[in-house]
This record gives sequence, C-alpha cells and structure tokens, in this order.
Amino acid sequence: MDSEKLKRLSSQLDETIQQLADSREFAKITKLQRLLDIARRILLHEGGCAMLEARAQRMEEAGVFEGSDWAQPQTLIPALTTYSLKSPDAATVVIEAISELRLLAIAMGDYLHPNMSAEQAHHYLTQVLALNLELLFGAPSEAEREQQGRLALATRSLYRHLAERIGYEHVIDKLIEEIWRILQQRPIQVDSVKRMITQIAICQGNPDIDLGVSGQGADRLISSLYGPTQACREDPGVEVYRERLQAMDAGALQYEATGFARAMHDTGLVSPYHPVLLRHLLEQGDYLISEALGLSSTGRDCLLCYGELSRAIIERAIFPETAQGIYGLALMLERGILYQPAVAPALWRQLALPISPHCQERLNLVFGSQPSPSAWLMQGVLCMLGQPLGVGQGNNPTCQSARALSMWAYNDPDYLLQMVVWATRDDEIIIHFEGQPISSRESLSGVATDTPMDLDPVSLLVVPHLDRIYAEMGRRCIGREGDPHRWVNPEFHGWWSGRGFRINVDVATGKLWELDDFLRHFYASYHPYYNGSQPLIHPQPAGVAVTDSASRFVGWHAITVLRVTLDPKEVMRVYFFNPNNDSGQHWGDDVLVSTAGNGERFGEASLPFEQFASRLYIFHFDPLEPGELARVSEEELQRVKDRIVRSWGSDRV
Repeated sequence: MDSEKLKRLSSQLDETIQQLADSREFAKITKLQRLLDIARRILLHEGGCAMLEARAQRMEEAGVFEGSDWAQPQTLIPALTTYSLKSPDAATVVIEAISELRLLAIAMGDYLHPNMSAEQAHHYLTQVLALNLELLFGAPSEAEREQQGRLALATRSLYRHLAERIGYEHVIDKLIEEIWRILQQRPIQVDSVKRMITQIAICQGNPDIDLGVSGQGADRLISSLYGPTQACREDPGVEVYRERLQAMDAGALQYEATGFARAMHDTGLVSPYHPVLLRHLLEQGDYLISEALGLSSTGRDCLLCYGELSRAIIERAIFPETAQGIYGLALMLERGILYQPAVAPALWRQLALPISPHCQERLNLVFGSQPSPSAWLMQGVLCMLGQPLGVGQGNNPTCQSARALSMWAYNDPDYLLQMVVWATRDDEIIIHFEGQPISSRESLSGVATDTPMDLDPVSLLVVPHLDRIYAEMGRRCIGREGDPHRWVNPEFHGWWSGRGFRINVDVATGKLWELDDFLRHFYASYHPYYNGSQPLIHPQPAGVAVTDSASRFVGWHAITVLRVTLDPKEVMRVYFFNPNNDSGQHWGDDVLVSTAGNGERFGEASLPFEQFASRLYIFHFDPLEPGELARVSEEELQRVKDRIVRSWGSDRV
C-alpha cells in the first residue's frame, strides 16, 4: 500500500517539476508550493528520501531554490540547518531537506554541480550530520512534536538516509573535531557538547553501527565525563562511587583528585563524579581540595585565604547536576578576584540570597528543581566569574546584554554580583542614563521579542532586564543626530567605555562616511605601532559588520575589543570577545575568525589587524588622549578599504 502511494506521488512530483521548469516567472510560486507539498508527503514515506535524491538535480534546474538562501550551495552554513529543520514552517523544513539531498547527490558523484565539488559537498554534509546528531539518534522533543507534527519524524528519516549514504564513521570523526573546536573556546553552556559526547558513547556501544577505525579521539572526551579516574572508570553511578570513597586512604584520594582536575582542565568539562569527591574532601584538609580543583600557587593562596567561603560554596552549590560550577570555582580562584574588597562579601550575600517566586519558576523550568534554584544560580555565578569570555547570547538578538555581562564579570565583578541581586531578589534593575533612572520593570519591550530561555542561569534571569533597559536607552536617543550607541554604550556598559565615538556609516543614508579618517583614527587609538605602544587597559565596546562566507552583509553585531598585540608569528592581531556562542566564523574574502592557535586565550576570537579593521564600523576611544590621525601607509589603508568594498560596503560607496 505504501509503495503504491509513493509511486503515485513520484509521478505527481515528476509532473510538477516539469511544470515548474516550463512556467513563467510570475507563475512559479504556485507551482513551487505544489511541489513542496508533494515533496513533504514523499518525505513521510519509507524510501521517500532516495526518491527525492534521485530528482534533486532536476528540481534545482527547474528553479526550486531560485531567489532563496539555498540558491548558492557553496555559501551555505552548516550550523543554520539546525534552525531550518526544526522550523514550524513546513516549507522551510522541506526545502532544507531537498537542499541536503541535492548535496548528497553531488557528494556521491551523481550530480556534477557547477559551483560545488563532490569533496565540498561531502565535507558540508559530515558537518551537518555532526551538528544535528540528535536528529540521527534521538526522538523528537515535545516542542518539535507540537510544532512540526509528523514532519519531525521525516527529518529523522532524512538524517538516517544521509548517514547511511555518507557513512557513520565520517560523522563521528567530524563530530569529535567539532567538539574539541568548541571546547577550546571554553563556553559556559556545555549541555549540547555533553549530549554529543553521550551520542558518541552510544554509537560506540551499539553493535549495529560499524564505526570502522573512526572515533579513536573520543576516548578522552567520554572518559572526562563518565570515567576520569580509576575508581569510576566503568561509570558505576554516583552512589557506588560515594561508597568507594569511604574506603580510600589519603594517597588514593589524592590520586582521584589529580585525575579529576586533569580531565577538567584538559577539556573544560566536569564529570558528575567530581562533585561527589569534592564534597567528600570537605572533611579533609585544604590541600586535597586544592588538588581536586587543579589550582596553581595563585589559586591555592586564594583558597587558603578564603577557605571558609570556598567550602560554603561547595557545600551549598556543588552537586552532580551543577558539576560545571567546579570549573567556574577553580578559574575564579585562579583569577584572584576574591582579593578585591567587595567580591567575597558579595558572594556570601549570594549564598543567602532570597530568590523571587518568578525567578525560581524560570530556573526550575529551564534547569529542573534539583538540587535547588539557588544552587543553579550559584553555579551560573561561579561560571561567569571564572569564565567571563564564555558567556553566550543563545539564539537571541541580545548581543549587547551578553557583552555587558561578560564585560562586568571580566572587569567589575562586584557590579555583576549587584546586578544578579537586583534581578533575582527584586525582579527589577535600575540603571541611570544621563542622570535619569531607567527601570527594567517600567520599560517597554526589549530587542528580543520572546523571553530568552537557552541561556546560562545568570543570563536567564538578568538578560531580560538588561535588554529592556538597553532598548529604552535607545528610545531616549530618538531625534538625536547620529548613532545612538555614541550615548548608550558608555552609560550601559560602564565608566571605562570611551566617551569618544567613531562610526564609518552615515546613519541617515547607510553609506560609507569619512572612511579614511575613521581607519586612521582606529589605528592611532588601538594599534601599538601608532599609539606609542600603549596597551588597551579596559575592554572596549565595538561594532562589527558581520558578513557570511560569500562576504555578503548579514548584520551589525556587538563585540568587545580586549587587546591588540603580536601573535606567535609576529602578526599584529586584535583579540576580541564575540557573544554569539561560537566565535569561529568565516566572514568571506579569506577573513577567517580564529579561536585557537594564534595566541588566543580561552574564549577570545582574533583577526589580523587589517582584516579586523575591514569589518569594524564602530569604536570608542578616550577623547582626552591625543587625537592625531595615524600615518598609516596608503598601501595598507587601501587594502583595508578594498576588503570593505568587496564585502559589506559593496552597496554603500
């Protein structure tokens, strides 16, 4: 019966493809809608993916992708497939599926594409499979079932088809590479990475999946979570491990402590067994706690000075569910920020902080009720103070708020802790703008249209308030000449943000404006060869024009410039913080944002100075410093301007 339906649908599809190819421009939309509807029904049947793959070339030539983001396969970004395939809009899901089956036909050599080689298509699909591994092995979530209905199952059959044709071994190796690349950036949110590692472990344990020689590099990742030491090597469960600790002497406990610390600092991931050990060590001396945290002499001194506070934090906030807080605690101690007079008292206050019913509800909704909302919030505080460059904005347009949290954690930790108190206890934050108070409770909507949910515990509670305040500051600048960031950034982020402001785009027309002076001023303010070798003292807000891999303008984005210095290869680089979750991006025209291998610290992104200048559109500076324009060579200046014109400035000249 199913095969008969599929046969009937295949002839309807062939007919519709021909009609689409023959139709005139104005009539194509009707034919396209019919084609996508038939393709959707085909995807729901066994063998439907193979049928669409066989017709992928004809569909593309007929104009299925014409005028859409899928028209140029060489510019597609694997990370975006996650959103397309989970879209509640059936047409988006179907066109994404057809596009991936087209790439499969190219990868298999069945379709010689003018703009993409078989190797490129193969590489793209392995990335897509690696990034969407839950579609390969996991069941649809409640949200997917609610939004997509039966189509949620169709995406899973699509991915099984892709994996069988490409080969599971390619997926696993690419996935391992991707996990290490993300972990090198040390994000605060690692739940998706942990899920991917779990999927690899499941694959390795499944006798029906032949991985061949692939997946060899996964052992360190799997063991870091499920068996970092000898006593938990076989993943016995936390209760069994707790019993084993009772029987250990000091030497065995030290062996366990160093094993956990090594795994944690190697990967940035914390095993659920690690809190069990750390809580057990509260009965022992500070030395073993220091070993379990993997502290250097700096961190150890801080632990000894603030031993009572550290023990209270471990006792009240560190559980198997909140294990990542251990990494945050270790890095916070290493930073030495507890020596700042206000930070330790603020953390004692945080431990006793009453959380409003609204905030408790949000924390329970996102993270669950165990161990407690206050433990989850404390874990978030530890991670943000220890990893200020690990903050991410999630899938939300809140880069300004994420940047502010990161900047405060990096530069002014007690101010961040005050923000957490106001948001958590009072459900309100008040920030002054040019002497006038702005209340998050009284402000209208922010930049984000929905309440952000895919965030760390601190961001989850604080970002909605900051987002509304930031938007209100922008509204108060309406009617002023120029870009509102000139006034908003210093008031929103802090006194250290330069009051001097340069922009290279005319706000009224959108055209490039005073480009030469803008670039020369940027060189004079930030480049050590032109500013008297003056290092950057405080992190500075800046704005970049983000472009895709084809150098097309995507949008304006908020970043933080952290430092400018020579990299190990003696190339002058700008090191910056990008709040968009994954800083390793291809901005086109050989502008590849680096996150490791060029002198980056954890969480930093970097570009050579020239390349960074070609994507910069806003920067701040101290107006009291000498404002002489740098005498940059015309040749270097021209290279930067050429990059601008070849990318986001192509229609702004």
